[in-house]
Amino acid sequence: MKRTATAVWKGNLREGTGTLDTQSGALDAHPYSFKARFEDENGKSGTNPEELLGAAHAGCFTMQLSHLLAEAGHPAEQLKTSATVSVEPKDGGGFEITRSALSLEANVPGIEQDIFEAIAGKAKAGCPVSVALGGVEITLETRLDR
Repeated sequence: MKRTATAVWKGNLREGTGTLDTQSGALDAHPYSFKARFEDENGKSGTNPEELLGAAHAGCFTMQLSHLLAEAGHPAEQLKTSATVSVEPKDGGGFEITRSALSLEANVPGIEQDIFEAIAGKAKAGCPVSVALGGVEITLETRLDR
């Protein structure tokens, strides 16, 4: 299976602008810019690669966890994950993604905390996006409601 996304950029790095399109149509000429990526802390001026990576990581981890919980006989009523992706200046110039911090709120009736944490850790390590981010620190904070 392959999925496609397309980026178009016009102009230089700081003043230029771009658009993103995805095969599914979820993004259709969606704007992105230097400001949206590096200057706009409220995140309202457009998307950026780190935000999209966070969405991909949160979605992948949550689907993997759902599967593993059901497979262990503990289907979740609800899983809600946010991923905060950190991009930092690199020594010598440029930027690098340094961390993806997953924060999970879970409603899984009847599961013991230690079993839940073990399964969540397995999902964190095994989801394809986590694997692809092998050079990045990945953390997981959980809150289990029963």
